[in-house]
Amino acid sequence: MKIISYNVNGIRAAMKKGLVEWVKENDFDIVCVQETKAQLEQVDMTPFEELGYQHFWHSAEKKGYSGVMTMSKQQPDMVKEGLGIEKYDLEGRLIRTDFGDWTLINCYFPSGTRGGVRQDFKYEFLDDIYQWIHTLRKERPKLILVGDYNIAHEEIDIHNPKSNKKTSGFLPEERAWMTKWFDNEFTDAYRFLHPEKVEYSWWSYRANARANNKGWRIDYQSVTDNLKNNLKEAYHMNDAMHSDHCPVYLEINM
Repeated sequence: MKIISYNVNGIRAAMKKGLVEWVKENDFDIVCVQETKAQLEQVDMTPFEELGYQHFWHSAEKKGYSGVMTMSKQQPDMVKEGLGIEKYDLEGRLIRTDFGDWTLINCYFPSGTRGGVRQDFKYEFLDDIYQWIHTLRKERPKLILVGDYNIAHEEIDIHNPKSNKKTSGFLPEERAWMTKWFDNEFTDAYRFLHPEKVEYSWWSYRANARANNKGWRIDYQSVTDNLKNNLKEAYHMNDAMHSDHCPVYLEINM
């Protein structure tokens, strides 16, 4: 099973930059997109449908904001939008697809870069998704959660950890949450396979950051511990240039 997760920073803009052609060349089984910034009726999905993909959307109520979309060549047994918590579901943050005895969650975690209220909102989301996912695990013990977590976990995951210790996305409380997440039945697929490798998934548009590889690893593939020995590969597709993020690739034997 080849699964890609990609914050495209606007599906329509990414399609204009060659996203369809790139997906065609790579022939993924499942494509999880974050930050669609669109409603389905605003996007011509025919090119993806012609590649054999079915697509499932959870868009934000606010136009041009947030949103997730999962494309799959295999028909899911069930598709469910949201966490069932209105304040998050209005922002189109999560979509669940079930395939046989395993479940894939495509999630766009909130950013706290505006500080104040939005940082508090982010902390609330972290608490709520932790509870939500561990409740789901009782029903669906084989889980994969991919997406933009908007947190760099360890110092190896950020180009300049010392100067970013007070920056949202690398705050001690956020990093502690990630540690708790990975200490409680979830495995960081990329770090499990590549314990010491340095790769990033997001770069600021400022100061030529991407060309100088001054980035952050904030896009993750979490798999329940009962799936970690099924992992085949996980890496960052840095050559894909449709967004300020790059896609993260996961290959797993399901």
